[in-house]
Amino acid sequence: MIRQGIQSENGATRVKGRTVDQRQSAGGALGRPRTLGALAAVLTLALTAGLTGCGSGDGDGASETPTARSQTADRVEPLTGVPPSPALPVTVESADGHTVTVRSTDRIVPLTGAVSEIVFSLGLGDRVVARDVTATFAQAKKLPVVTRAHDVSAESVLSLKPTVVLAESSTGPDEAIEQIRDAGVPLIVLDPAKKLSDVGTRIDRVAAALGVTKAGDRLRQRTEQRLRKARERIPAREEKPRVAFLYLRGSASVYLLGGADSGAGSLLEAAGAVDAGEESGLEKDFTPITSEALVKAAPDAILVMTKGLASVGGMDGLLKVPGVAETPAGMDRRVVTVEDGVLLNYGPRTDEVLRSIVDQLYEDGS
Repeated sequence: MIRQGIQSENGATRVKGRTVDQRQSAGGALGRPRTLGALAAVLTLALTAGLTGCGSGDGDGASETPTARSQTADRVEPLTGVPPSPALPVTVESADGHTVTVRSTDRIVPLTGAVSEIVFSLGLGDRVVARDVTATFAQAKKLPVVTRAHDVSAESVLSLKPTVVLAESSTGPDEAIEQIRDAGVPLIVLDPAKKLSDVGTRIDRVAAALGVTKAGDRLRQRTEQRLRKARERIPAREEKPRVAFLYLRGSASVYLLGGADSGAGSLLEAAGAVDAGEESGLEKDFTPITSEALVKAAPDAILVMTKGLASVGGMDGLLKVPGVAETPAGMDRRVVTVEDGVLLNYGPRTDEVLRSIVDQLYEDGS
């Protein structure tokens, strides 16, 4: 059985021992798909609906064994020991074709939450002077936000006098990126991470850009070890569960079913599951939810982000989304939830995501 009990309780949704306040779902910055294609799909749907806003001395290189962690899902765990000391200058290739030389990491501005996680995990969090709206983990929350509705404000970034800026190829608008570069600030663009195999590469590239390659080696080894440990929790079973990834934003009337390029497929495969959307023939990243598409996908369980679930009114609201109630997952009220800020980041906390998915999918041991 793959069962996740959810019930309404005083205006909140109770999800596996924690409460998500539904009243908060209509306000604040809700998460977004973390891939370029997925973001484009959401923006397209929003526009269609008429929406207008809504030799280095950086560590000893020793690997670390996975340990039990008491952290909440909203914290990152820096490497143990003395924080790394960057060996600079370094010259690296940016994903957009520029060659960039970094001479100082005293004031770092990561322009995505995923990259912020890596910088803090490397032990350089005290050098970060700003955050993207998606960097919601505890250590970053008090930093000034330099994005507006996910778009970068070049003026806000430059006002903080950064010595290096880290972005992704999906970061925009292009004019803001060029304005930061024209001001003489070293800006490095990274390719998006869309699967588990991208995690180590992303960590290595961020570490190299900041002159802490040995710390990068340690973090990559730690992350890989913890991912292997999470996979060991998968019970042996004859038939793999079918899981559909739904991207929900009820306040914006955005209801999407993940397909082959949603970013969730690699996680579901690692969890011993089948991506129901991809397996049913959906080749794009996301497609609008229809009853026909969900019935064809026939998921045994549904994967959603916590704020997305809250935005539609919890499990009872989810069952009102076209087609959900007719699926095996809907009929058995089977849902797997992961925090918005970590699900598709593919970084140092992905082992926590994988472990959570595995535990929820197989919580009855079958």
